Amino acid sequence: MPVQKPMRKKETRTQGKKIIPVNGREAALQVLLQVWYEKAYTPIALNRVLRSAGLEEQDRRFATELANGAVKAKGTLDFLLEKMTDRPVAKLEPAVYCILHLGLFQIFYMERVPVSAACNESVNLAKKFSHKGTDKFVNGVLRNTLRKKAELQELIRKDDALQYCHPRWLVERWRKQFGMEEAEALCEWNNSPATLSLRVNTVMTTRDAFLQDLREMGCDGEVSPWCPEGVIITKSPGIAVLLQKFPHSFYVQDESSMLPACVLDPRPGEAVLDMCSAPGGKATHMAALMENRGTVTACDIYPHKLKLIRDNADRLKLENIQTELQDGTVFREEWKEKFDRVLVDAPCSGLGVLQRRAEARWTKTEEGLGEFPALQRRILENAASYVKPGGLLVYSTCTIEKEENSKQMEDFLLRHREWKQKGFAHPRTGEIVNELQLYPQRDRVDGFYITVLQKDV
Repeated sequence: MPVQKPMRKKETRTQGKKIIPVNGREAALQVLLQVWYEKAYTPIALNRVLRSAGLEEQDRRFATELANGAVKAKGTLDFLLEKMTDRPVAKLEPAVYCILHLGLFQIFYMERVPVSAACNESVNLAKKFSHKGTDKFVNGVLRNTLRKKAELQELIRKDDALQYCHPRWLVERWRKQFGMEEAEALCEWNNSPATLSLRVNTVMTTRDAFLQDLREMGCDGEVSPWCPEGVIITKSPGIAVLLQKFPHSFYVQDESSMLPACVLDPRPGEAVLDMCSAPGGKATHMAALMENRGTVTACDIYPHKLKLIRDNADRLKLENIQTELQDGTVFREEWKEKFDRVLVDAPCSGLGVLQRRAEARWTKTEEGLGEFPALQRRILENAASYVKPGGLLVYSTCTIEKEENSKQMEDFLLRHREWKQKGFAHPRTGEIVNELQLYPQRDRVDGFYITVLQKDV
C-alpha cells in the first residue's frame, strides 16, 4: 500500500516554543518533527537538535539511532499505524504521529529497549508535547500493538518493501537492476548506521598529526582507504566537541564525496570552477589541494547557500575561494574558456546516498528520476564551454542510475568530438579507469559516479 505523508498541522501545547530536549527520546522527537513537517534533512536536523540539547554521549547516541532508524522505517511504521489506529495516518497530530513512530520503532527494531520503557516513555512524550488525552491514545495503540506483535511481524516478513524499509518501487527497481540478493544487500546497507568520516584540512595540519590529536583527547580514528585526506572516526564525543577543539582542522565529508576533488587534482595557481558547490565540501577540498594558491570559483543559485560556502572557507582558513551567484543552466559568456579545471558535481537523484540521507527514500518518486538527465545535460554543456583548451572537467554524481552517469557521458561524447575521457587511477586498486561507479552493496561506501573529460588543445 502507498505510504501516506502526514500533511495536516495542528497546534500543540509546545508548538511555536523552543523546547530544549532533556533526553534522547525528546531529541529524536524534535528531529522527526523537523524532518516530516519542516522538510529538514535528517542529518541537519539531528545536528541542530543535539547541538542545542547538550546531552550526555549515551543520550546522543540513542537519539541518533532512534531518529535515523525511525525516519528510515517510515513506510513500515506507517503500515503498522494504519493497522492499529482507527483514523487515517495523515490526520494524526504531528507530535502524536512522531511519538508513535518512535515508540513503534523501539518495539520492533530496538531489542535492547524494554517494551515497557518504549510504551511508558512514549506516553510521557505525549503528556509533554501534545494535548490532554492523547497520552491515553498513544498508550492504547502501543499496548495493542504489543499484543499483536507476532502477527504484525509475520505480515512485515511477507512483504519485501516493509521488510527492507524502502518504497516498493525502489525495491522493484533494484531487483531488476541487480537481482534480489544485491537489492537486499543494498537495502540493508541503507538501513545500517553510517560511519563518521572527516576530511583533514591539509592547509592547517596533516592527517597523521590530526589522528594523533584525536588520540590524545580520547578519540579513535583510522585512515580512510579511499582518500589520502580522509579519516574514519570510530570513537568520538560528537562533532560539536571536535569543532570546538579543532575548529580549523577538518570538514565532515563522506568518503565517496572526497573523491571528485582528488580525481580533478587541481594544482596551486590554477583557476578552478565548481559549478554546483554548496555547501562547499568539494570546493574547500580543492582549495586545500591548491595550497591556498590560485582561485576556486564556487557557484550556487541561492544566496544563503553561498554563505555556507563562505562560512566553511573562513572556518578552514582558506583564502582562495570566491563565491558567485550563478545558475549552472545559464551560460556566462565571460567564463568561456577561462578555467583550467571545472567540477560538475551535478544535481542528481541521490540514490547512492540513502544511508546518510534517511528521509530521501520517502521523498523521491520513480517519475521524478526522469527530471535529472536533462538538467545535468544543460549544466554539462555550459561547463564544457568554460574549460580552456587542454583543460579538464570532472563529472560526478551521488547516484547509481546509469541514465545520469555512464549514459550521460556517452551522449555528451557523441555530441562533443573535441572531448575525450581521460584515464585516472582507481583510488583503491591503482588501476587506470575511464570512469568509476561505486555501489554501496559492493564497495561499502556511498554510491558515486566519477569520470574525467579532457578538452582537445
